[in-house]
Amino acid sequence: MQQAAEFFISTLDIPADTFEQVLTLRQEKGGNLLRLLMRQETIDEIDLLRKLGEKLDMDSCISLPPEIQTDFTANVPISFLKKHLMVPVIGDDDAFIAINDPFNFQPLDDLRQILGREDLRPMLCPQAAIISTINHAYDMTQNTAEEVMQDIDEEDPEALFSEIEETGDLLDDTSDSPVIRLVNLMFSQAVRDNASDIHIEPYQNSLKIRQRLDGILYNMLSPPKHVQSALISRIKVMANLNIAEKRLPQDGRIELKVANKEVDIRVSTLPTAFGERVVMRLLDKSSVLISLTDLGMPEDRFLPFSEQIRAANGIVLVTGPTGSGKTTTLYAALTAINNTDINIITVEDPIEYRISGIGQVQVNSKINLTFASGLRSIVRQDPDVILVGEIRDTETAQIAIQSALTGHLVFSTLHTNDAASAVTRLIDMGIEPFLISSSINAILAQRLIRIICTQCKESYIPDPVAIKKLGLSPKEIKEMEGKPVYRGRGCANCHHTGYKGRGGIFELLIMDQSMKHLVLDTSNSNDIKNKAVQNGMITLRQDGASKVLAGITTIEEVYRVTTE
Repeated sequence: MQQAAEFFISTLDIPADTFEQVLTLRQEKGGNLLRLLMRQETIDEIDLLRKLGEKLDMDSCISLPPEIQTDFTANVPISFLKKHLMVPVIGDDDAFIAINDPFNFQPLDDLRQILGREDLRPMLCPQAAIISTINHAYDMTQNTAEEVMQDIDEEDPEALFSEIEETGDLLDDTSDSPVIRLVNLMFSQAVRDNASDIHIEPYQNSLKIRQRLDGILYNMLSPPKHVQSALISRIKVMANLNIAEKRLPQDGRIELKVANKEVDIRVSTLPTAFGERVVMRLLDKSSVLISLTDLGMPEDRFLPFSEQIRAANGIVLVTGPTGSGKTTTLYAALTAINNTDINIITVEDPIEYRISGIGQVQVNSKINLTFASGLRSIVRQDPDVILVGEIRDTETAQIAIQSALTGHLVFSTLHTNDAASAVTRLIDMGIEPFLISSSINAILAQRLIRIICTQCKESYIPDPVAIKKLGLSPKEIKEMEGKPVYRGRGCANCHHTGYKGRGGIFELLIMDQSMKHLVLDTSNSNDIKNKAVQNGMITLRQDGASKVLAGITTIEEVYRVTTE
């Protein structure tokens, strides 16, 4: 141990106190000394590997090539490589074994023997790069859906009920059951494609599995009809639902790890004429919360919106259809104002992201914890800012308005087509116009638009008829005529759709004195919208048109998301 201490402290410049802490940790919990050192915040893993390489006369690297041969996956278990943090990297120009621990000799020799390549030299690489390459290699070589479905006829029904390890990686699952392999393949493909939803749709003579990419549904798999019952049973087992109950809708959740990504899956089943329909919403828990500046909101809306979310009291509403990014915007707003000076409490269904320093309450209808009852209790918790996931009924709307009028700042969402329609919707719920005008500070309407793929982007001169689809004024249409705009041809990078990723378009209605007076006089959303435009409000279509001219999206995409 004295030699080890001298090697790490003197030779590799590890601080003596850090080394002592790691030694104590190893005595208490066990583990590999080098790996424990690399986990310390004060130690840079790449720098440590470089120094080790110099002393041991070994090459080191920061990253690994994205494309490597994956033949080894047939003979080497993924668990072996992950346990010993090593992976064979065999490319056209070079071949080596990436390792994280140069003192782990025996597994290295075992791997060379399995591969029949005694010539492969070791190269020191960071743990994250090795794990990522392992996951990519095994994910790309998983059984294809066709191969899996050929085996389904020989399925053993008992295999469907095997336990699923919550902490285990889905790619490590070596189950022989074809249906389990099909479900694993479905999830791993959806995570790899960054899908937001998976739909399992039964029809009279067929079964269709679709996934939602950038807001659009695409066909994913079409298993034979006789797989339907086993497939849905497996998902219900994973979600802890009652597999015997097929007549009532059920809701559950699955927590998975796919390629080291922690994924939370919300499962909803619905009985239909041809069997149970299943929709699963995928949430990547390891993804970083987006900040307010990353929303892509133009400055003329970003600055006033930033002011409104820091007001002392009142209501800030975000409106739009399901899947338009309302919750993401509200989370970004909460993150922007979150500090130790204020008390923020939320009531949500479901809690999509955990935010440090904020009290978050999950709605639970089974025990009568609704938005209204949760909101009523929250007010007694001395909050400065309250987030109500959604205003669904009159009771919730009334309590939210009362909270705003008694000194709280309230954030919430509504399902309406535009900002002006939110006022009409609240009046329709039975809220008095004078309460709306005195409590609401601002209404933000938004949509998510698909962004043109940068790999296959091309310019063209649009047809005047296409420009008119944007619903702009004659002056604005004249300004756009003859100007080049962009579209995507479609390539492998964007699944041949021409789009990759999504961004937002925004319409911000500020409730100034003139708007408040108008709300007292009328509930007509067209009158409210016209007045707001006179006051300088940029509509969703106008914002969309500016993003078309900027080469961010297409005319067809703006028309698709803003058509009422």
